[in-house]
Amino acid sequence: QVQLIESGGGLVQAGDSLKLSCAASGRTFAMGWFRQAPGKEREFVAAMTWGGGNIYYADSVKGRFTISRDDAKNTVYLQMNSLKPEDTAVYYCSSGTVRVGTYWGQGTQVTVSS
Repeated sequence: QVQLIESGGGLVQAGDSLKLSCAASGRTFAMGWFRQAPGKEREFVAAMTWGGGNIYYADSVKGRFTISRDDAKNTVYLQMNSLKPEDTAVYYCSSGTVRVGTYWGQGTQVTVSS
């Protein structure tokens, strides 16, 4: 069992930045972030493998979001720049494979106003 504790969501204006953090109690193959907007399915945002450090992004966030990690803290970060209203969603930290989460955080709300 891996527990994930997220932090860093909030309300910002379009063009602003936010940084999400996710501290894990253990490791699986990869950690990453998904998001779910109202009325939509949960979608993949970004992921990083622990071993090789391979990084993956959804096309919609490439060039704006950056995933990184702190090995000593077992923590993964999502730096979100140039935020858009369409980035508004509940963001979930995941631990599992690159695009399939086995364990999930509680979710943190990100709201981007226009």
